[in-house]
Amino acid sequence: MSALHPIISVTGSSGAGTTSVRNTFEQIFRRESVTAVYIEGDAFHSMDRATMRKAMAAEPTLSHFGERANLLPELEAVFRAYAESGRGRTRHYIHDRNDAERWGGEPGTFSEWEEFDAESDLLFYEGLHGAVHNERINIAQYADLKIGVVPVINLEWIQKLHRDRATRGYSTEAVTDVILRRMPDYVNVICPQFTNTDINFQRIPTVDTSNPFIARWIPTADESMVVIRFRDPKGIDFPYLISMIAGSFMSRANSVVIPGGKLDLAMQLILTPMILQLVERRRRLL
Repeated sequence: MSALHPIISVTGSSGAGTTSVRNTFEQIFRRESVTAVYIEGDAFHSMDRATMRKAMAAEPTLSHFGERANLLPELEAVFRAYAESGRGRTRHYIHDRNDAERWGGEPGTFSEWEEFDAESDLLFYEGLHGAVHNERINIAQYADLKIGVVPVINLEWIQKLHRDRATRGYSTEAVTDVILRRMPDYVNVICPQFTNTDINFQRIPTVDTSNPFIARWIPTADESMVVIRFRDPKGIDFPYLISMIAGSFMSRANSVVIPGGKLDLAMQLILTPMILQLVERRRRLL
């Protein structure tokens, strides 16, 4: 953690909705004139698409959720470097032709490594491993604000199935195979991170999702509730949140439940003062 060079980390598995959360952060950054540098978790995969496919053919449980398919020591080093000096580097994983036009290179490969802009208020990470902490890696120690995006697992699978079929051209069978392959790493690498996060946002559908593999639609925000869990509730003004978010209530001393359609509002109310606190602390030191 660093007062001078703060880091915000948003962590969730594939299909969890971390990209939507990033959009909310970007809105806050623009509104509050916060300059951020960004890391996309996919940038720290250790293999390009072709190499990964060959490796998976030889090892049935190899997945992007696990350590072997990612450059986690390098990611930890970037977090440490930014916390110490505000410097670091990243690259981009090129998913499709749109990414290829933007970053150069072929789909399934990586762009060149690039140094962060010299001047920034904070580092923002969004991906799979922003709160990893085990006997080998401790990325979590460098993040000043750690956010977990954790829909219930059936909803997560529905979102992944729809996204990968619609935007990446995968079949239901191919996506299902990926889900099964990733399960050991989901249990051993992804889930433990949500104990380390400061705030978890967990969307829970209020419609039947018992067989996610045949679901024709993703449950809408209005067909969901969201549980917001604070690791340390001290300093959180729960009465204010309840009064500002219609239909919300406290389910535990550290948890608020809100209607799904109010998620963006809740994030704005909760996260804006936290971001401003990090930035103002940095600016005072400068």
